[in-house]
Amino acid sequence: MSPQVLEIVVWVIKVHVIFVAMTAVAALTTLAERKVSAWMQYRHGPNRVGPQGILQPLADGVKFIFKESLVPDGANKWMFRIAPALAAMPAMLTVAVIPFGPDVTLFGVTTPFSITDLDVGVMYILAIGGLSVYGVIVGGWASNSKYSLLGSLRASAQMVSYELSLILAILAVVAVSGTLDLREVVMQQKTLGQWNIFYQPVAFVLFLIAAFAETNRHPFDFAECEPELVSGFHTEYSAMRFALFALGEYCAMIVMSSLAVTLWFGGFSVPFMPEAHWAIGIAAFCAKVTFFLFLFLWVRWTLPRFRFDQLMNLGWKVMLPIALVNLFLTGAVISYAPQLKALWPQVAAVWNGGR
Repeated sequence: MSPQVLEIVVWVIKVHVIFVAMTAVAALTTLAERKVSAWMQYRHGPNRVGPQGILQPLADGVKFIFKESLVPDGANKWMFRIAPALAAMPAMLTVAVIPFGPDVTLFGVTTPFSITDLDVGVMYILAIGGLSVYGVIVGGWASNSKYSLLGSLRASAQMVSYELSLILAILAVVAVSGTLDLREVVMQQKTLGQWNIFYQPVAFVLFLIAAFAETNRHPFDFAECEPELVSGFHTEYSAMRFALFALGEYCAMIVMSSLAVTLWFGGFSVPFMPEAHWAIGIAAFCAKVTFFLFLFLWVRWTLPRFRFDQLMNLGWKVMLPIALVNLFLTGAVISYAPQLKALWPQVAAVWNGGR
């Protein structure tokens, strides 16, 4: 078999492994959502389907497949049908540039453990990830329901508002790293002391809060605010179309968790083991992502929901100014730190001479 054919085979294997794993993790996260909430509320949670309810996601999938898919009267049928795909596809496409592990060797071919390596991976994620808002808007508008439309408008306003802070937080890390290549960002964080969380803690906090808002998770789940808007932008959806909206949300959680790990917590690097085996690196990456997924679930059952005016004030009047100041200070330090470092011996000499 020629080297070109081998490379294609390895690439196809990587695509299948990563996408199947992502879908499986999204399904298991739905089970974890119920189990964690039950644990926090002293309930049992799912325990009927399979051992300890582990087959509950499979039962949900079968139920969605066999349920009747309804289209409301007066709805724009074409837009109504395409909206769930518009919501799910961006999250599933952005995972293509996430480096889940170091280089691996398959069939004699050494390849990075990601679907593709882009020099502008950060820009790719921001560009494709920003398209998810269209699925929410189109779904609410095409349903021909005022409740769905209100939910989609509130969700779009929220996502656009917090996306600014999220982008500025990521740019601060890009400025420190000097690259838009996610794998290069990880390679610069090989040891624990070099993780970007120690250089950009403010940016990480901003990113984490914005990630909850971007994924429509509690306490920013105004798109699905049941007491006020029935069930938000997907009120009129059923069967697999509704399941696609849920799949898009959980895949977005996985992508945001992976991005946080990649940019701030060393990615697949293992503390105190800079030359760890690729399998250990992948396991370390999965463990870090699991922590952030648990954080998404934990916060849902811990914090109360904001009012909408509080949400917008937090995004525009608090987070955006802090993100701008943080980026400005990062640029100033990067620009003037070498000159200040060169002047330090002279300042120290003058200080010691004066004493």
